[in-house]
Amino acid sequence: MAGVLTWKSRFGGVFGNKNKSDSAEATDDENTNIPKWSMGVLNDPKTIEVPGSVLLLAAHRNEPLGLRNAPARTSHSSIPTGFPEPVDTPTGRQSPANAAPPEPDAKTTKDGIILNPQPEESANDPLNWPSWRRDCALLSLGFYCMVGGGMTPLLAAGFTNVAEDYHIETETVSLTTGLYMMGMGLGSVIFSPTAILYGKRPVYLFSSVIFILSSVWAALSPNFTSLILARIFQGIAVSPVECLPSATIAEIFFLHERAFRIGIYTLLLLGGKNLIPLVSALIIQGLGWRWTFWIVAMIVAFCGVLLFLFVPETFWDRTPLPKSRKPSRRPSFTRRFSSRHHVPQVHNAHEDAVVAPTSPTPQSPHVASHPHKDLHVGFAPDPNEKQDDSIDKQVKDAKNDTPDSSNPVPVSRTSGASGTPTSGSDYFHNAPAVESEKFKMQASDVNSPPKALAYTHTLRHQPAKSFTEQLKPWNGRLNHDSWFKVMLRPFVLFAYPAVLWSAAVYSLSVGWLIVVSESVALIYRNRASYNFDALQTGLVYLSPFIGGILGTAVAGKVSDIIVKAMARRNGGLYEPEFRLVMAAPVLVTTVIGLMGFGWSAQERDHWIVPTIFFGLISFGCTLGSTTSITFCVDSYRQYAGEALVTLNFSKNIFHGLVFSLFVTHWLTSDGPKMVFIWLGVIQLIFLIATVPMFIYGKRARMWTVRKNFMEKF
Repeated sequence: MAGVLTWKSRFGGVFGNKNKSDSAEATDDENTNIPKWSMGVLNDPKTIEVPGSVLLLAAHRNEPLGLRNAPARTSHSSIPTGFPEPVDTPTGRQSPANAAPPEPDAKTTKDGIILNPQPEESANDPLNWPSWRRDCALLSLGFYCMVGGGMTPLLAAGFTNVAEDYHIETETVSLTTGLYMMGMGLGSVIFSPTAILYGKRPVYLFSSVIFILSSVWAALSPNFTSLILARIFQGIAVSPVECLPSATIAEIFFLHERAFRIGIYTLLLLGGKNLIPLVSALIIQGLGWRWTFWIVAMIVAFCGVLLFLFVPETFWDRTPLPKSRKPSRRPSFTRRFSSRHHVPQVHNAHEDAVVAPTSPTPQSPHVASHPHKDLHVGFAPDPNEKQDDSIDKQVKDAKNDTPDSSNPVPVSRTSGASGTPTSGSDYFHNAPAVESEKFKMQASDVNSPPKALAYTHTLRHQPAKSFTEQLKPWNGRLNHDSWFKVMLRPFVLFAYPAVLWSAAVYSLSVGWLIVVSESVALIYRNRASYNFDALQTGLVYLSPFIGGILGTAVAGKVSDIIVKAMARRNGGLYEPEFRLVMAAPVLVTTVIGLMGFGWSAQERDHWIVPTIFFGLISFGCTLGSTTSITFCVDSYRQYAGEALVTLNFSKNIFHGLVFSLFVTHWLTSDGPKMVFIWLGVIQLIFLIATVPMFIYGKRARMWTVRKNFMEKF
């Protein structure tokens, strides 16, 4: 009990506890109900509701926990957060995640699947577009991504030809790959904030134009320096294919439709990385390496036409409209928390019998005027939520409250004893990391939407746009965030342990494939070893292509089976750390593949032996990249857009560029056996860090929520 009193004395004032006895009792209940371990994952000692945790096996639907502990965004992202909306009950208390049945009046598919997010009534809402139109946009964008994805190893089979033309060493030609990846890293930092502020359509169209021009430049390069510069600009132009399509898919497809579409996009992107080197080998063999860039320019011009015709702007702002300026009173944190963290694995039968879950209020079809548009929270209000008298009374009462100077800084913007969201002005009034003046400026006109919502607000009240109207290249500035601050946000995520681990594993997973592709010409076209020509060297890429397809299939299926099994044993509660179990097969396949590839190549085993190890590397790296992305996004869904930029920047700069500067020279001096054994050791060391990440990952997530780095920046 002394520990409880100590905790209360240190943190009680921070969370606005008014009744000391109630607070001590609630805190005591919390600490006794929260187990220390859950399937090998350390729980946070103060709360079970950590952002990223999901009641995966709830009776009716999956819901993230910890929404009230997750700070809401104060800036825009290129990717929707994916958080479902909380449900208000007649008593004003938000129902527990595992107790909320599906809304009876929510829009559903013919099969009864509830649409998430709920589409608005406007025909201009991208979610209301016909299926054929959304699939056309996906395929047009996917084809462009396949071409862009194959640009990294484009010249892999022709390194020797380029070296002969420019009278340089073959090892030096690898700079065309490393500096190209540097361009991709820089481009993602430039184009991601630009897409957030001005839309994705102008970015796609502009990048395709730069793609064409840089390809022509590379084909006409009179010297190696010119070719290097052309490849850098080509990398900048191609960068949107890695950081934006997932956001576009999230904006035009419902949650139950995204997995299949994301799979198509991933298959096309990875397929391009493995198939285009094969096609380029045919071109190099018959026409010369310069013709690869001429043909790429022609294909990208065709892709640009498809993008112009079939990929309109998909932006649709679903965030609420802040209006209220009056702060509401903030009740006890522990009382609020103790009524919300009832999770199956931490309750016994007696407790479940005592605490009855509340049921949500019936909801009506969407109307244009949202009942909670004056609340500034981290998720959009349910567009189907019924506008009843009890909710109106709560909002009205909140506006009549007077500011309380003793109110502390909130942990989240959605706190309160009743669980109702507090007004946006209350958050900005109390939070030191955000200037309240900024919110006052946004709320200055209560009758009109803020500038960030103006684009969507205008479309919402217009008739459906015709095909020709949607061909407009750009629609002006969509929101007025600072471009410089949006650009820097992905770098702040390096302070988040889950993102840092994901960035390291993702960089290694994709980077080893690039290292091997840079080594292919040196190993297979070496007259002392296999003496392959350009075409035969290109055919080697069939092995990683098959490995990548198998890795994609296994990564999704096996990971889902493992996650569901672990969640079932954990009382239905899913933790993102469960995804890290897949690091075991990643470690085995990649380490064996890297060491085996280098060993067999130096020992001059039959060409099929290192080729099979190449496929094994591709299989393991596909598992690793998928695992790192899903773990990162599941841990921080609200920052998914920035996190993808962080991962791709790390892969392109910290691995692609750095290794290209020395790996080919290292390969020539020490031989493939020594090089790839050391690369396997590096992979082993980094993946061993998965063990502490699995154990302490949940506590690290809650630590980042309390520090709130992203919203303080």
